[in-house]
Amino acid sequence: IHSFCKKDDHNKENLFNSLNYDVAAKKRKKDLLNNKAKIQYFHQEKWIYVHKGSTKERHGYCTLGEAFNRLDFSSAILDSRRFNYVVRLLELIAKSQLTSLSGIAQKNYMNILEKVVQKVLEDQQNIRLIRELLQTLYTSLCTLVQRVGKSVLVGNINMWVHRMESILHWQQQLNNIQITRPAFKGTTLTDLPLCLQLNIMQRLSDGRDLVSLGQVAPDLQVLSEDRLLWKKLCQYHFTDRQIRKRLILSDKGHLDWKKMYFKLIRCYPRKEQYGDTLQLCRHCHILSWKGTDHPCTANNPESCSTSLSPQDFINLFRF
Repeated sequence: IHSFCKKDDHNKENLFNSLNYDVAAKKRKKDLLNNKAKIQYFHQEKWIYVHKGSTKERHGYCTLGEAFNRLDFSSAILDSRRFNYVVRLLELIAKSQLTSLSGIAQKNYMNILEKVVQKVLEDQQNIRLIRELLQTLYTSLCTLVQRVGKSVLVGNINMWVHRMESILHWQQQLNNIQITRPAFKGTTLTDLPLCLQLNIMQRLSDGRDLVSLGQVAPDLQVLSEDRLLWKKLCQYHFTDRQIRKRLILSDKGHLDWKKMYFKLIRCYPRKEQYGDTLQLCRHCHILSWKGTDHPCTANNPESCSTSLSPQDFINLFRF
């Protein structure tokens, strides 16, 4: 009996150690996936099923955070056609939907934002766009942190203070960027005929880019003040009714399209255009990036796809 008890205790000890090992291994795996990894939460499928009539009690319920985790935004920011779309989506979430994300989705949000900042620091492109995104996020976090007693944020307050410090650090890095002039001595924009220079300017969709371009050289300054250029820009972004409500005359009695543009953008949203967008299949209610294969049973899946703007994407999860 004595030897049996010793053997039994030995087996219990081995079983206890084995259980501890399994628990520790599972914990390390969970930490690797959720807490320590600097990558987006991994899912094999890059699409998600969502139905407008779904709720927590009905099949097909999907949250904004779940969609944000599964739609491969980490890879999308590396695609120039999708970059502006993802940045706009990050900005809209920062304005009003940050508290709608789960803890893992909020972590993914910050990780993707960090990748966006690093990409801009390396490429030295879209600097103003990311500055505006960081400022919007920081302002929203300042408001939410003050209301932390109402449990509006997931996680410890110190963690969010650390994230706010990271945002300030990223802003400082963007402010310190020194854009270097390329060593290439070939044909430049000002070497082209004036009609081609003007044609290139007409491809810019942001009036601030026109103003910045006009500060490069005196000749470009003259072209950037072209009335027809600003007229087309106003007509591109705004309706005739909106324009008629904000008419501004110059000293010579003509319509001052440049002043009208900057007044209009303060009153109305500008037209958004993206190279690539998320698409919702009307047949199977699956949300995915354009060109992503999904299990659709329609005869012609492409005809069933509807492009979604960043705001449409967020509205899709307002049940």
